[in-house]
This record gives sequence, C-alpha cells and structure tokens, in this order.
Amino acid sequence: MTGIGRASVLIGAGTVVSRLSGFVRQLIMVAALGGSFAAAGNAFAVANGLPNAIYAIISTGLLAAVVVPQIVQAASHSDGGTAFISKLFTLGFVALLVITVIAMVCAPLLVELYARGFTPDQKALATAFAYWCLPQILFYGLYALVGEALNARNIYGPFTWAPIVNNIVSIAGFGLFFLLFGPLGDIVDWTPGRIAFMGATATIGIVVQALVLFLFWPKTGLRIRPDFHWRGVGLNRIGRLAGWTFLMVLLGQLAGLVQSRVLSEAAKGHAGVFAGQNAWLLYMIPYSLIVLSIGTPYFTRLSEHAAAGRHDEVRGDIGRSIRTVGVFIVFATFALAAASIPASRMFTKDPDASVAFALVLVCYLVGLIPNAVQFTIQRTFYMYNDTRTPFFFTIVQAGIVALTAWLSGLFVPIEFLAAALALGQSFAAIVQLVLATWLLRRKIGPLGTRSWMAGLIRFTVAAIPAAAAGWGVFLLAGGIGGWMTGSIVLGVVGSCVIGVVALIVYVALLALLRAPELRPALDTLRRVVRR
Repeated sequence: MTGIGRASVLIGAGTVVSRLSGFVRQLIMVAALGGSFAAAGNAFAVANGLPNAIYAIISTGLLAAVVVPQIVQAASHSDGGTAFISKLFTLGFVALLVITVIAMVCAPLLVELYARGFTPDQKALATAFAYWCLPQILFYGLYALVGEALNARNIYGPFTWAPIVNNIVSIAGFGLFFLLFGPLGDIVDWTPGRIAFMGATATIGIVVQALVLFLFWPKTGLRIRPDFHWRGVGLNRIGRLAGWTFLMVLLGQLAGLVQSRVLSEAAKGHAGVFAGQNAWLLYMIPYSLIVLSIGTPYFTRLSEHAAAGRHDEVRGDIGRSIRTVGVFIVFATFALAAASIPASRMFTKDPDASVAFALVLVCYLVGLIPNAVQFTIQRTFYMYNDTRTPFFFTIVQAGIVALTAWLSGLFVPIEFLAAALALGQSFAAIVQLVLATWLLRRKIGPLGTRSWMAGLIRFTVAAIPAAAAGWGVFLLAGGIGGWMTGSIVLGVVGSCVIGVVALIVYVALLALLRAPELRPALDTLRRVVRR
C-alpha cells in the first residue's frame, strides 16, 4: 500500500472510531445533564459551544486552508523550517492566549449574545459553565496548530486519533459524574462543585487531546523554541490567502449565532439548543462515516485531473463519487428516518420527548442527501484552486439559514421551533446545491447531472419501501409506547433492528432494479472494511 493509501486508511479508521466514541461520550453527557430538554443541559450546551464556535473560525478559517501550505513550503528552507515554525508557533500561542483571556472576561456577554431567551437562572448557570469551558479555546488552537504541522510533515495518525483520547477522558469523567450525582436537569441542583466537575471534565479532555500530539513532535526532527521576532512569518500573505475561506466560515458561525438566539427561547421544557445539537450529532454520524470515509478517496484522482485541465475526466469523477456515496447516503437517510423515534430515545427521558426530538432529526435529514452531493461539488471548486465562488454560494446558504431562523422565531409555535430551524437549514442546503451545481457547470461545462440524478432517484425508489418496512417493524414492536422506546438501551437495539430490516429490503430492491451502482458500492464497502 502506498504512503497516501496508508494515510487514507489511518485517517478513515480514526474518523470512524472518533465519531463512534464521540457518540458514546455525548450519550453519557446527555444522561448526566438530565436529557436533551433539560434546562441545565441547554445551559451547558451554550457554554460548551462557545469555544467550539471560536475554534471553528480560527482552525477552519486559517490553519487548514493557509498555514499548512506555508509549513510545507518552509521545509525547503536551509534549516528545514525550524525558524519559521518557531515564529509561527510563538505567534499562534500568544494570539490564542489573548483570545482565550478576552473570551473569559467577556463570558457573561457571550452567554447573553448566544442565549438571549434564557431565564436569569439559566444565564447564570451557563456563565458559570463558560468560565470552565472557555479555556478550551487555547487547547483547541494548539491541537489544530500542532496537528496541522504534523500533517504537513506527513505524520498523519496523531491528529486524527487524538480526539479519541479526549472522548475516553470525557466518557470516564461524565460517567463518574452520573454515578456520583445522577441526572441533574434542574438548575437548582447545580452546586459550584458540580459545575466545576462537569466543566472541568469537558476541558480536561481537550487539554489531553492537544498535549498528546506533542508526544509525536520529535518525529518531525524540528527543535522549536520561543521566537518573538515575527517579521518574516508572512502575516499579509496569510491574510490574503485565508480571506475567502475565513469569511465563509465566519458566515456559517453568524448563521449559527442567529439559530442559537432563537432556540434559546425554547430551552424551557421544549426542544431547544441542546436538543438541536444532539439531533445534529445523530445526523452527522452517517454523513461522517459515509461521505468522509467513502467520498474522500475520490478527490485524489479528481485533483489530478483538475490540475491537468482534463474537464471530461473531472466530470466523470464527479458522477462516480456522487453515485457511489449516494447508494449509502440515500439508504442512511431513509433508514434513520424510519428509526428516528427509537434513535431519539437515546437522547431523551421518555417516549413522548423522543417524538418531539425525532421531528427535529427528520427535518435535518431532509438536507442529508443534498449536503452529501454538495460535498463533491464544493470540493471540485477547491480542486481548481477556487475558494472565491464557494464563498458566494455560502452567503446565500447562510442568509437563508439566518432568515428562516428569524422568521421561525416570529411565527412558529415554541414547541416546533427547533424542527422549523432544522427544516430551514435543510432548505438552505438544497438551494446551495442548486446554485453551486449551476456555477460549476458554468465553470467546466455540463456535469452529467442527469446521470447521477437518475442514480439518486433509483436509490430513492428502493429506499422508500425499505424505510416503510423498517417503520412497520417499529409499529409491530408497539410503536411509541412499545419496547423500542422503553429505555436508552432498548432504543439502541430497536434502531439496529429497524436498520437491518431496511437494509435487507433496500439491497434486494436495488438488485431487482438491476442498479449498476450496487456491485461497485459493495466492492467499495468491502475495501473500506478490509482496510
């Protein structure tokens, strides 16, 4: 296996294990916080989301898009890049430390900004959590900076696998909290010691995730020392290169801010911020496991063809990628919709709450197939070194997300607010895909859209009866009051049973339809599992 092949396998395996362990981490955390609808859970969700929002802007907007190429170029320097990376790391550490301190000083303002609709007690609890969670900014940034530097030196595994260590630490901490104190959903149950326990557990996991990367730094052969002489780092160049990508990420975060402010109004016994986050996590499991693991390998070939200007072969790569990913993602969409109520029971305290949660999940699932296709379309622009065009169709997407969230806050009953926001986000994804496909067609010519659309329709024809069969199994098991919603564990078992039944029907119908994509998809799955 080639070095690239080994790296792909290592990254793919790490992604799978990270997502699954992260899912277990979230389940235990939700149980400790009293369920997705609990007031305390919503307070913690906002507080723990603040460092993630800031990290997304720093990491996705700057490091991955710009700093890695700079580090790669620095390797050709006479000292192997030691001086440049020393300056870069010193500058990065100082900037992250300053941002972290400012964020902690502004913690009450940040909570007010993101959670306008919280009660005073919820805001106070969220602020207390935030003081413990905001130091994560520094360690998230160090994790991204060191991890991307390792990647640039062809040391791929640690960056992918370090989050698993974080998940293990968090699982142990949240699990111990649950054993000691039980579920604490009411604000009055939270003492300073309990707040510190929960917040510190979340932050220590991120600290360990960052520090474990330093164990692998000797493999780079670089000896880094503090260097405050920042002339020569190329801040102007970094700013020019990062501009469009940074603005694109910032737009997404602004849309998320609007959603959080609106959802905070529902965080009093209805599906609110915490429920929305957990429904999004369920949504992201098939996206991560399928789109990232199966779709990513196509981009090496696509990049080569784009660089050579072979547009016909690029169009072929786009079609093959969409159809191969589509076989799996269409099934996942309909199967998860069929299992939405027992799957939601994993994040709620009772069957009635799981129904409300499932509605949010299904509204997110409306956008799963469009987002999977968009993954290929958007990255095709990147293969042509075009980050400017994605910025413009992201403006439209972010604008629709923010507008639908604002309108939902005005006109939608509070019990359906989270579902309305999820549906608005799915609608935005559909519009973004249509616009992006049109712009890519203008750039490189016809994309063979009819071919891969025909494939997606064929998969949907097979997936609808498969989902119906899975839903029938749920009804035969007693429906909402049946055994599949009796507990968290039974919710997991019930979801698996529905998924297996749906999968058997789906594969049988694709075979009956003689879908040409079935055999290549099964071959791809076998290769992924074997690796």
